[in-house]
Amino acid sequence: MSGVDHFSRFDGAGSRRRATSRRWEARRLNRPSPLWGSNGVAFGPDGRLYAAQFLAGQISAVDIATGEVETVVPMDGPVQSPDDLAFGADGSMYIADLVPGRVWRRSPDGAYTLLSEEVRVPNGITCVGDRLFVNEMKTNGRLLELFPDGGEPVVLTEGLALGNAMQLGPDGCLYYPHMLTNQVWRIPVDGGTPEIVAEEVHDPVAVRFDRGGVLHVLSRGAAGIVTRVDLHGTGSRSVVTSGVVGLDNAAFDAENRMFVSSFADGGVTEMHPDGRTRDIVPRGFVGPYGVTIDLGGTVHAADHYRLASPESAGRGERDAETGGDRPGGAITHELLHFCHGITADDGLLHLTSQYGAVQTYDPETRSTRVRATGLDQPLGITVRADGALIVAEAGAGRVLAIDEADTVTVLAEGLGHPVDVALDSEQRCYVSDDRLGAVLRVDGDRTVTVAEGLGAPQGLVIRGTELFTVDAEHRTLRAVSLITGESRVDVEDLAVGPPPGVSARAEVALFAHGMPGSPGLFAGLAAAPDGSLLLSANGEGSLVRLSPASPPAPAAPTTRTTAPPTK
Repeated sequence: MSGVDHFSRFDGAGSRRRATSRRWEARRLNRPSPLWGSNGVAFGPDGRLYAAQFLAGQISAVDIATGEVETVVPMDGPVQSPDDLAFGADGSMYIADLVPGRVWRRSPDGAYTLLSEEVRVPNGITCVGDRLFVNEMKTNGRLLELFPDGGEPVVLTEGLALGNAMQLGPDGCLYYPHMLTNQVWRIPVDGGTPEIVAEEVHDPVAVRFDRGGVLHVLSRGAAGIVTRVDLHGTGSRSVVTSGVVGLDNAAFDAENRMFVSSFADGGVTEMHPDGRTRDIVPRGFVGPYGVTIDLGGTVHAADHYRLASPESAGRGERDAETGGDRPGGAITHELLHFCHGITADDGLLHLTSQYGAVQTYDPETRSTRVRATGLDQPLGITVRADGALIVAEAGAGRVLAIDEADTVTVLAEGLGHPVDVALDSEQRCYVSDDRLGAVLRVDGDRTVTVAEGLGAPQGLVIRGTELFTVDAEHRTLRAVSLITGESRVDVEDLAVGPPPGVSARAEVALFAHGMPGSPGLFAGLAAAPDGSLLLSANGEGSLVRLSPASPPAPAAPTTRTTAPPTK
């Protein structure tokens, strides 16, 4: 059994970690995810594969023989949002830190040096001997050479239509994608006129050369397409489909084996030339954020880049801890970029994006209807009896209603950072505010405090006469009586938020030069028809079902034998 079976990105032994409660029984619906998504990958001098995790702000090293994962660049270090990395001739790691626009060098002894703050949205990065090149993932982006030992950056070319992972080709040119125009370009490393190598390439996100000099172009789409281009002959192409959703990057080892990453569901996968795959690090949720359950019993998660569900159990594998079916990974229903809040409603799914949009998705037709745009960090969402969508607009400190005609009405304002909403049987609106540390009720044009001193309440549901909220700061599930106002902690040790011992990073920018930046964490909560609760355990990348604990069986009656009276 590989080390990955017992590894969690949250506590290093997540498959053995269990929430503690006398009132609820916790069961994972999927296995924990070792990585917070996987972006740029590169082999280091030690032979391990290093994976950048943009959403977490960390970089891990993967032993491709065992699948074991070790955090090398921690999420509470100087690097905020690594999207790609490369190794120089001396073993130094170079990191493209996308959101703050920084490029770092991490020396072999672990020391960090800031090389540049002048690159806007740096993404693709590569080394050519001792030389360092980086490009920008933005419209009219640049490709630059940076000088680790000092010197002004040199711009090789401009006009990139979203640059990304690039590499030196066998002809001495740098090859790079234009993500917006579905093209691959190249330019000599010493400058010159860029030229198109390939057009009409499916959603190119990365270009990579294998040990034989064959160009591979990875697609960021749902099918996991890789296009091989014959540069030495006719320019013909061959295409394989791997099924790895949201390919991000690739690296070839000394034996010319190809290992790929996925921004959508993380993990590290070996991909064979015919498209067959083998998991090295299992894929799973990069969040999850919001969670809901539809009328058919399907659990849906808003997982930042996609709409996803836990993989069905019953694969013939047993969980050594529970004796039941061993949970699987997560399956992608649709690549829906930047989804965070979610609620099911009569066959439809309503979703929010912290980047400003509210939309309705129809799983049957796979169509999307935009309900609102330009909002300030909308998060939690629910549906009122009259069909209106109730939304927590966290960045603006407001609670909104969006009616069937998509008219937006403000229900409450002046809040701190409202992150989720719930309705009681009388359709009164409750809202959790993770900066005020309180749950509030909207009463007309004012709000009334229902519970306070909660740390950072996020996910919120109402079940009968009780309100439940996830306190992300204290990693607890708290219950509040709507009748008496009494509050209690129902579950402790929830795997939400940053890993234990890691200091929470100061809020990272949601946008960077007009491009999406780093979203805030959100531990969603939903009520299922059977009385259980569904929790987004975003610290470890799992969905957890909390079921009411069975009352202890009554003690068997004691039989007492009475001695017969003596004469």
